[in-house]
Amino acid sequence: MTPRAADRARYDRATAHLDAPVAIVDLEAFDANAADLVRRAGGKPVRVASKSVRCRALLERVLAREGFEGIMSFTLDESLWLARAGFEDVLLAYPSADRKGFGELARDPKLAAAVTVMVDDVAQLDLVDASRAGGTEEVRVCLELDTSLRLIGGRIRVGALRSPLREPAQLAELARSVVRRPGFRLVGIMAYEGHVAGVGDAVAGRPLRSRAIRLMQAAARRELAERRAAVVRAVRAVAPDLEFVNGGGTGSVQHTAAEDAVTEIAAGSGLFVPRLFDNYTSFSGRPAALFAQPVVRRPGVGVVTVLGGGYPASGAPGRDRLPVPYLPEGLRYDPQEGPGEVQTPLLGSPADDLRIGDKVWFRHAKAGELCERFESLQLIEGDRITAAVPTYRGEGQTFL
Repeated sequence: MTPRAADRARYDRATAHLDAPVAIVDLEAFDANAADLVRRAGGKPVRVASKSVRCRALLERVLAREGFEGIMSFTLDESLWLARAGFEDVLLAYPSADRKGFGELARDPKLAAAVTVMVDDVAQLDLVDASRAGGTEEVRVCLELDTSLRLIGGRIRVGALRSPLREPAQLAELARSVVRRPGFRLVGIMAYEGHVAGVGDAVAGRPLRSRAIRLMQAAARRELAERRAAVVRAVRAVAPDLEFVNGGGTGSVQHTAAEDAVTEIAAGSGLFVPRLFDNYTSFSGRPAALFAQPVVRRPGVGVVTVLGGGYPASGAPGRDRLPVPYLPEGLRYDPQEGPGEVQTPLLGSPADDLRIGDKVWFRHAKAGELCERFESLQLIEGDRITAAVPTYRGEGQTFL
């Protein structure tokens, strides 16, 4: 029996009493992935990205481990919810226009002490001030650095369109605006190198493309390390008491941690290890989060149909955004249909051994987005479920 076949047998036994669709997290794999992130961080704390987990119980589990400190959130509403639930260090990774949320933040000492907001423009500070509604609490602020690699005089950009702040002088200027402005305190800098951390460098069947990605990422790491260090020096000259400099992502943990200017690493997807991490040379993890769909039809030889399963991930549309049939091994989509909203035909010889009601296990393309489809996650240890915990959706929270 192959390791994957053994996992399938465990998952089927553990969930035999549950009807699919069902989502699981293999805790042994989850904990092993967490330990690997800490190892690769080389002594620097890992701030867990909540958008990649979207389950309070699992956030609590990983933050209880040595080496993890704080949460990186994705909306202000989520940040406030987490702070009210007792999480004491929540960094909002994206600018917000949530006026109501800023009003709550400025009026509540507990929330203001726990939550740090992201800015890259003076206009965002203006919006916060206009939203205070009488609140006088000091708002903690983090500046975001654009990490993209610019080539040929800036005519070619490699990396996400995020912050407009690129050069040390630009960040120092905004830092001065924050420091001079009553009601704000500058506490950090964030720089997420998604073109390094979030792009696989070993694309199956594409050796030339893979080599090109590795060369690009090596150049990007060198350029960013130099620029990030200069930015930190410039901002610290304005705000010597900066609490943190955040960088990285699951795919670049060890590289980012090697930079002296960086004080903490962000990671989250590496806890679940979705399919997008199958194409990395820098690390390998264990798939920890899966979902199962039930077989509901047997249209012919070598074909079964499962209920639903069309759960595409965000990002530029493509086959790499689709979940993949994982267990049993050897199933594939019908190229004329792909994964559907209501039904998904699957092809391959393993289909002939599946009966009506059997489970087919899938891996999502990305991490936390799976939790938007399920109200609970079944936590598996060995071949049994030890707990069922609510996702954000299961707690009635849909932040985006």
